[in-house]
Amino acid sequence: MADLNYNHLRYFWAVAQDGNLSRTAERLNVSQSALSVQIRKLEDRLGHALFERRGRALHLTEAGRITLDHAEAIFATGDELLGTLKETGKARQAVRIGALATLSRNFQISFVEPLLARTDIEVVLRSGSQAELLGALQSLGLDVILTDQAPAIDALTPFIVHRLSQQPVSLVGAPALLGETRAVADLLRTHPVVLPAAGSGMRIGFDALVDRLDLRPQIAAEVDDMAMMRLIVREGHALGVLPPIAVRDELADGTLVEAEALPGIAETFLAVTIERRFPNPVVRQLIDRAMRDPFDHA
Repeated sequence: MADLNYNHLRYFWAVAQDGNLSRTAERLNVSQSALSVQIRKLEDRLGHALFERRGRALHLTEAGRITLDHAEAIFATGDELLGTLKETGKARQAVRIGALATLSRNFQISFVEPLLARTDIEVVLRSGSQAELLGALQSLGLDVILTDQAPAIDALTPFIVHRLSQQPVSLVGAPALLGETRAVADLLRTHPVVLPAAGSGMRIGFDALVDRLDLRPQIAAEVDDMAMMRLIVREGHALGVLPPIAVRDELADGTLVEAEALPGIAETFLAVTIERRFPNPVVRQLIDRAMRDPFDHA
């Protein structure tokens, strides 16, 4: 079996950075046809197409994304060799994780925590909307996304949804605001409340609950970012509809207190992956751990 030609790999890496064959050829001062030959030889050697053309741009296939990850690791190892006497860092494998912008930061930290002390792993954590994250997952820009909203699944979008944890949702507020009252109905009659944005699972459950209780609470704010909700509630002027995990530290130090859990409302934490021929094995390890230990400690 022929050895891998690393010159071919370097040319592939350069094209992957630019996403355009002619631009890379000009930058490297080689002809476009010669560059195409180098890429084709690498594809023949690996047995997989590495790019697909969409209009004038080149996009990585799944095999191309895997090859790019390995190419970056290989070249980083070369840099490490050159910089050993300067004690430069070691090459690391990338794990790309997307998280819904509104998702509990404590939950996100709990998910990635096993990787933070590993010197062989580089964690890339990005936040965004559900649509942005799912698009990045489909284009192989992310390995997994963390969300509380299950995506629609059909034959064209083969998402795999892993249910990691389900946390109760409570009314939370400053001690001076709650006083001795803990009953949900009494608190909602007398205090303004900060709510998740309309359309979220928690908001749908809350709206149904107050309808059953025949209540019309005063809404102080509607917020689509859980970290911002936490900050507003800490100011002490309104209650918050939050899973306790999102304010774990504040509950522990007494800055906030938890009233009764809101009946029938829970936040479900999900990891979403997509069917891939070459899945990232580290993601599988993270999901397996999360399902064994569903963040009760978080």
